Amino acid sequence: MSGRGRRWRDRGAAAVEFALVAPLLILLVMGIVEFGRAYGAQTTLSGAARESVRVMALSNDPVAARTTAKNVASSSSITLSDAQIVISPASCATSGTASPVTATVTITYPIQFLTSLFGTGVTLTGKGSMRCNG
Repeated sequence: MSGRGRRWRDRGAAAVEFALVAPLLILLVMGIVEFGRAYGAQTTLSGAARESVRVMALSNDPVAARTTAKNVASSSSITLSDAQIVISPASCATSGTASPVTATVTITYPIQFLTSLFGTGVTLTGKGSMRCNG
């Protein structure tokens, strides 16, 4: 058999192997992209909750705490509503309590996947806690 015929068969075998492996590679790359997006959003939510609870604990101002959470999240193109930001307790007043009050901010955010390969999406949660008045 001539060398030319063998090269054509090798090319055909390589094309068949690529056709078998390509879907797995695409699935792997899409999984990395989806995980990266979710991880970035989770990191942003955690940072927003941490900054928000800091404002709440130091200034006892739920409006300022919500605004802080929205501003931090918007720096990563995440838009939050007031309903997604839960502050408890509603006030950091510590008078008449035996133990220090701890403020907690919980932010929930649904993220939609770019593809439907892994489902439609997940709900991420960022949480921060801090003792009131520092």
